[in-house]
Parts: sequence; C-alpha cells; structure tokens
Amino acid sequence: MSWRVVVISSRARLETKLGYLVVRGTETKRILLDEISVLLIENTGCVLSLSLLDALMERKIAVIVCDSKHNPGAQVLPFYGSYNNSGRIYSQLQWKQEAKDRVWAAIVKDKIYKQSLVLKKYIRGPDWERIFSYMDDIQPGDSTNREAHAAKVYFNALLGHEFSRKESSAINAALDYGYTIILSSVSRCIVANGFMTQLGIFHHNIFNQFNLSSDIMEPFRPLVDEKVLSLPMEETLTTENKLAIVNMLNDIVSIRGRQTTVLLAIDVYVKSVLDALETGNPELIAFYET
Repeated sequence: MSWRVVVISSRARLETKLGYLVVRGTETKRILLDEISVLLIENTGCVLSLSLLDALMERKIAVIVCDSKHNPGAQVLPFYGSYNNSGRIYSQLQWKQEAKDRVWAAIVKDKIYKQSLVLKKYIRGPDWERIFSYMDDIQPGDSTNREAHAAKVYFNALLGHEFSRKESSAINAALDYGYTIILSSVSRCIVANGFMTQLGIFHHNIFNQFNLSSDIMEPFRPLVDEKVLSLPMEETLTTENKLAIVNMLNDIVSIRGRQTTVLLAIDVYVKSVLDALETGNPELIAFYET
C-alpha cells in the first residue's frame, strides 16, 4: 500500500526507471513508485518526463503542482480510476437524495464534533460546548445549516472576531495549504474507486472540479487547524511550516480500532463514505479519532 508523501522543493528532472521515481538534481535519488501516495512539486523549475506521468497515473498517485509562489495550484488525476469506471459513474448518478442527505448530516456532525474538541483543547471557554450542542440540531442534508453556524463560532473563538478566512495572511495561507493537501488525498481515493470528484452531495459549484472531495474531506479540516495552531507563524508561510503541514499526513490517528497514519485513514474513510452513498447507510462511515 502506498504511504509516502514526496515533496520536490528544488530544481530537478523527474523521470522513471525500473519502477522507481528518479529525481536528478544536485544529487540523484530513487524512490519506489509503489510506495508513493502523493507527489508534491513545489519548484517551477522541475521537468517531468511523460513516461513518469504515465507511471504516476497508472498507480493513482496524486500529483500536486505548485505555482511560482510555491502554493498548490493544480492537481493531476487520471480520467479512469478503476476497471469498472463507467459502472461506478452510472451508480453515482443514481445516488438517492435521501442517502446523500443522511451521509452529509453524518459528515457535518463529525466535523462539528472535532471542531469542539479543538476549541476545548486550545481555548477552554464556553464556545466548545456551544458548538458541541449544534450536533443535536443537525437534520438530514443539514437543512438548519449548523455547519456554517458552527464554522463562524469556531473561527471567532479560535482566531478572534477580527479574523476572516477571506483576508490575505500567513495563517490563512497555512490553512489553505493544509486543506489542499487533504483535498488532493481525498480526490485520489475517489478517483481510485472509480467515481467522479465533480458530482458532490452538498457542494454543487459548477466551477469546482472537486465538489465531492470538498464534501468528504470536511472532518479532516480540524486536523489541519490543529496542526497550523501548533506552528510558529511569521508574516509569510515558511518552507518549514509547509513541510510540517505536509508531514501531517504521517501523524497517527485511530480508525476502526486500529492505529494508522492520516494518509491511510483517509483511504479507509473515503471508501466507507462511498459505500455509505452506494447503500444509503451512513452507519457504514468510518470516522478517524485522534
């Protein structure tokens, strides 16, 4: 099973040979392709061979390409993720609205629960209890919009009432960086299971190529928030902080009673959500615990 997150931060030529990723820079390094889950290319001076891209797509390795400011700008995913891709897409188009509403409610409930835990750990005020109480009000499809209400209370308590997720700041850059890493990992799993990332269960933005990924990733956002809170913030997002955020995928969590990395927990969780949507049974969803 793939488990490595590989970050290329210097100019290099990337190619493949005998099943290995070969990185030719100031030094030449080789990494077994079957061990790689995510390849993050930060330096725009990198050159990739088409044979490497073909090998990466064949193994369903998520490839994240950064822009000139070293921020994630694009993701490369294969068109066909499994042998029964067409069948999976037909099935996805027929997911019942009732099933989507119930699954979304379960996802929102777990996200809010994890947000309350972050507040309880870092703030020690009454807001964590307020957010925790929102879980009792969640309806199928989150028709009462508890997710948005919880998010407002959560960020106000965590980062202050003056903080806005729309402003340009190092902490927002760090949060966006972490969310993108999680989004990419979730998208990889969705495609590997033969489904389309564009067709969401709650998100329906016609300009968003990752509506389903945006839905499914929600419970992992508080994990990013907690990681960012633990980092020393400067005026800009530093390379050290970026590496720490990427390395979050190697942190240990529990899922289905077993200790594993965040990266592997994402695989288990995404598959369980897709099974829940296929069967209409949200009780199949396996959520991680810290």
